[in-house]
Amino acid sequence: MKTKLLAAIFFFFTGIYVSSAQQDTRIGVMLNYGTEVEAIGAGANAEFPILENLSISPAFIYYFPGDQYGGSLNWWEINGNANYYFVNNENLGFYGLGGLNYTHVSFDWGDESFGGVESSDGRFGLNLGAGANFNIDSNITPFAEVKYVIIDGGQLVLGAGVKFSL
Repeated sequence: MKTKLLAAIFFFFTGIYVSSAQQDTRIGVMLNYGTEVEAIGAGANAEFPILENLSISPAFIYYFPGDQYGGSLNWWEINGNANYYFVNNENLGFYGLGGLNYTHVSFDWGDESFGGVESSDGRFGLNLGAGANFNIDSNITPFAEVKYVIIDGGQLVLGAGVKFSL
């Protein structure tokens, strides 16, 4: 009887937590600036709560191509971060972030008629940073983020955007 009662209590509280966590799931769009690529990028992100103060936040950023050294530079990155909320009240959510990064860079140089050169490379790195959600409405949340990507050469990424609650 005790086992059934404990199981019922466990499932009741788990159901309450899961239903409240699903209300906080968000998807968003953002603009970024990378100091190493020296370009503005656009991206998409999501935030999936897994514990009271912890969420998982995947993101994709595509930096707008630029001409460098007579060639074209293309740069994009995929991120998988964990956000830990130090402050999470009705007006502000302040979090630290850490996670994995995959950066892909390709460079096309020269005229195809003369045998142009194309090179590409992908690297894994680590993200460390912080961010803030500004809770102004129940469905739309502006946010700002700063992170440092620990990778060859390193890169500071500044970002801002909006997240939409699902």
